[in-house]
Amino acid sequence: MCGRFSQTKSKQDIKKRFNVKKVADEVMPLFNIAPDLDVPVILNESPDEVTVARWGLVPSWSKEEKSTYSMINARAETLLEKPAYKRLVKNRRCLVIADSFYEWKKTDGKKVPYRIMLKSDDLFAFAGLWDVWEKEGKKITSCTIITISPNKLLSTIHDRMPVILDGHDEKEWLKGEDPERVMKLLHSYQADKMKAYPISTAVNNPSNNSEEILKPVLS
Repeated sequence: MCGRFSQTKSKQDIKKRFNVKKVADEVMPLFNIAPDLDVPVILNESPDEVTVARWGLVPSWSKEEKSTYSMINARAETLLEKPAYKRLVKNRRCLVIADSFYEWKKTDGKKVPYRIMLKSDDLFAFAGLWDVWEKEGKKITSCTIITISPNKLLSTIHDRMPVILDGHDEKEWLKGEDPERVMKLLHSYQADKMKAYPISTAVNNPSNNSEEILKPVLS
């Protein structure tokens, strides 16, 4: 799964990397992004703008606005089998912007947190789905991050990883009209283009949102 990530770059960096015209005021550097927080996204209905969405999908048909942690991720292998996701694959896809994510490796009975990112240290996009929930005048835009089987690097840490889209596939994920075709974009990112290193257990607490948690520690 993907239960925590970061986006530490400036608005200008985001604007340049994703070639968008506007980045919402709410977008800011966050070092320890947890479920239920607003995360930077590019929605397929507005591909020239970076906005925010609550992380943790609240389906439009939900009776309550409360999201569950079980909907922060969606398995790529079963997207077209799940009613909650099948419609969104067709109509509501998004990019979730990040520069790293965190995963915990079980070592000697302990869970050691790792920071995982591109070797280039550049921004990237998770493949995501989004929806809008409205009731009694309240409106919530929310999203989920798609996961897949891990690549060689991640398999030493966890049994799942988020789908990181190849840069040339990002526009197709947003604009593609054939669900079968866009589903083929969902695969494990190249392990040789990624790196991972252990970090402090301070990341375990979502309230710790400082640059300190990014520092490597001796494994």
